[in-house]
Amino acid sequence: QVQLVESGGGLVQPGESLRLSCVASGNIFNYRMGWYRQAPGNQRELVAAIASGGSTDYADSVKGRFTISRDNAKSTMYLQMTSLKPEDTAVYYCNGYRMGRTYWGQGTQVTVSS
Repeated sequence: QVQLVESGGGLVQPGESLRLSCVASGNIFNYRMGWYRQAPGNQRELVAAIASGGSTDYADSVKGRFTISRDNAKSTMYLQMTSLKPEDTAVYYCNGYRMGRTYWGQGTQVTVSS
């Protein structure tokens, strides 16, 4: 079992950037990792995912603005967010998946507002 802890959220103005981090308690080298978000009144949605081999997938709404990456040696995943918009406001969750088991972090709040 792996525990996931997110950090890096906060309040920023539109157009600014943030970098989220997700630190795992164990090795994640063979995990599919991802970032999800949930805004009030909305369902949780996939933002970006990165496979163990490094291939990535993004929601259309964040393509070209967000970049997901991972450092397996540090058991850490990142989400670099640029050109943030008010509609990016949500709680962002770290997700890990391996062999039918899914793990979630507690979430970190990102608020984009002027």
